[in-house]
Amino acid sequence: MNILIHYPKCTTCQKAKKWLDENDISYQEQDIKTNQPSLEQLRSLHQKSGLPLKRFFNTSGLVYRSLGLATKLQSMTEDEQYELLSTDGMLVKRPIFVSEDVVVVGFKESDWTCLK
Repeated sequence: MNILIHYPKCTTCQKAKKWLDENDISYQEQDIKTNQPSLEQLRSLHQKSGLPLKRFFNTSGLVYRSLGLATKLQSMTEDEQYELLSTDGMLVKRPIFVSEDVVVVGFKESDWTCLK
């Protein structure tokens, strides 16, 4: 089953949902604020995605900026970064689309065409 991890009030997430619906791609929704990804889920998503862990951080978010993570992340271990991401769903880049084969982080239509 496909999963869309998103924040309902996020306009980028809304665009992603619209794109998925228009392309007849089914998914279950996971609200990142009320059902934030667990440490284990984040670790699994990261490994499956093949992306650098930094790509999982919502670098434009208020929480990211208020914690000064732009400079702090460099000195943190991977385990510390996973731990931090699992404490607040608003730190996590969204939307995240998860299928059996692929994990896509953020919404750029050109990156999502692999889901068709």
